[in-house]
Amino acid sequence: MALTKIERRIRIKNRVRTIISGTADRPRLSVFRSNKQIYAQLIDDIQGVTLVAASSKFKEIEKSEGKKAEKAAMVGKLIAEKALAAGITEVVFDRGGYLYHGRVKQLADAAREGGLKF
Repeated sequence: MALTKIERRIRIKNRVRTIISGTADRPRLSVFRSNKQIYAQLIDDIQGVTLVAASSKFKEIEKSEGKKAEKAAMVGKLIAEKALAAGITEVVFDRGGYLYHGRVKQLADAAREGGLKF
């Protein structure tokens, strides 16, 4: 029986997560994309804590008008600003099983422009 889209994404996500892991020095930039929103977190997998988080549900982003891809770029800039304020410059990018295309790519490019290295 064929896999559903969600089952396929979860398999890809699990396969990638066996390879990459975040530390306190180089946390994992995890991306979750729903139909309407996009979320990003910097996670230290050793301690099991979220260091910094940003999403398109934050007031400054939610109030702004624009397409979902533009809001994803705003989330990327916001996560980069918060990370630099926390003293984090290098991260490991975890696309969460999504294709590196569209909103996920917009978020990653904006985070790079904001000063994060990955």
